[in-house]
Amino acid sequence: MNSRSWRGTVLFTVILVVMGATVGLKLYGVGEQVAAAPAASTSTSTSTSTGTAGTGTAAGSGSSASSGTTTTATPTPTPSASSTATTKTVTGSAVDTRYGTVQVKVTFSGSTITAVDTIQAPNGNGRDIEIDQQALPMLEQEVLASQSANIDTVSGATYTSEGYIQSVQSAIDHR
Repeated sequence: MNSRSWRGTVLFTVILVVMGATVGLKLYGVGEQVAAAPAASTSTSTSTSTGTAGTGTAAGSGSSASSGTTTTATPTPTPSASSTATTKTVTGSAVDTRYGTVQVKVTFSGSTITAVDTIQAPNGNGRDIEIDQQALPMLEQEVLASQSANIDTVSGATYTSEGYIQSVQSAIDHR
């Protein structure tokens, strides 16, 4: 077998593993930034050491660390940000595009964007409606994921995307 024929397969597999790990970590909340807890809320850690402490390796690296150290963390309950944050809905400005007006309503819980609802979108013909049905949910998802209006346009719905982004940004600016 030619040694070059499998290189693409290996590269593809490595890319899939890395992307899969990244997506998987995001699904389980690993790597996300967490808002700082108030100073009064702290975690209590109890650490018991038996034997000599050694250097361990990261989980999943293929070897296990047996340093003889056991750590148990007991978190102190803290009020969640959503229970103390106020919900506010702001309507973004209506943006005229080549194919029609785009306007959104953004719901905030504190400083977190929790929902984006489209109030107006181009609907002059069947093609406009078809584009909106595909593009608007994608745009909403992107705004919720990025928590900003700094998102990519949807291919095939450039004008609608640009109007959507401008309307979201105006709602963020007026919150």
